[in-house]
Amino acid sequence: MQGIIIGNISNLYKIETEQGIYDAYARGKLKNEEITPIVGDKVEIEITDNEKNTAVIEKILPRKNHIKRPKMANVDQILFIISTKNPKPDLLMLDKQLAYMEKLQIEPIIVINKIDLEETYKPIKELYTKVGYRTFLTSAKQKIGIEELRVILRNKISVLSGNSGVGKSSLINALFHIDKTQEGEVSKKNKKGKNTTTDTKLYELEKNTYIADTPGFSSFEINEIESTELDTYFREFQSEISKCEFIGCTHIKEQNCGVKEAVQTGIISKERYERYCKIYEELKEKEKYKWQSLKK
Repeated sequence: MQGIIIGNISNLYKIETEQGIYDAYARGKLKNEEITPIVGDKVEIEITDNEKNTAVIEKILPRKNHIKRPKMANVDQILFIISTKNPKPDLLMLDKQLAYMEKLQIEPIIVINKIDLEETYKPIKELYTKVGYRTFLTSAKQKIGIEELRVILRNKISVLSGNSGVGKSSLINALFHIDKTQEGEVSKKNKKGKNTTTDTKLYELEKNTYIADTPGFSSFEINEIESTELDTYFREFQSEISKCEFIGCTHIKEQNCGVKEAVQTGIISKERYERYCKIYEELKEKEKYKWQSLKK
């Protein structure tokens, strides 16, 4: 029987199948092969007790992708939720997240919540739509954009990510039609048993449609990206890189740089370019520190 891992507590996995949900441990041979099942894995299981709904994981099916933190597999898309106020949009963090998704080849979607302030969300939506990202406007309280979200979530494994206060829980509650008195029930279940429970759990919105609410992308660092490859993960840079005079141009100090010229002519957003420079310098500094540590 095949199923998908929707949760994990102390290496006891919750497996959802067509026949129901089973509790399962991983077969010892998987440990010997150093393969650890993670949330989102599609697996083959052997039923050990039908009455108690227990099973053993026999095999992990090939992964489409694998995120190290938070540990997840087979993610179809990440919804990065930002708000127009309280807290104000952290676009530097958003650009880091978008670059990381480009590296992982996972589709990122931007959700701008709390759309009371048009002067705040309009330029953000225009910028990222121009770059090529799907950008949606929502208001959990006013139930704006909820059905549009439901459509883009359908038949996919989606991760919802955003800093505290952006309205993630409210959006999830609106999607699941949870009463206001139960706010946080879905999004905070995974906080219980913090020492033994993984940060990530999948919740089934409808058949073949899963949502993972996780804090794992809210404060991550993109150390897996090399500074020299960062430019390849900024979509709007791609058509301009070939115009650079020097191979390996960092687009910061070099002359005759296609990217910098595109910034000057307005083809590339000056603000997003400046955030690229900040991320590049941050990566360079970490690489320098890492190299110095290795030399000691």
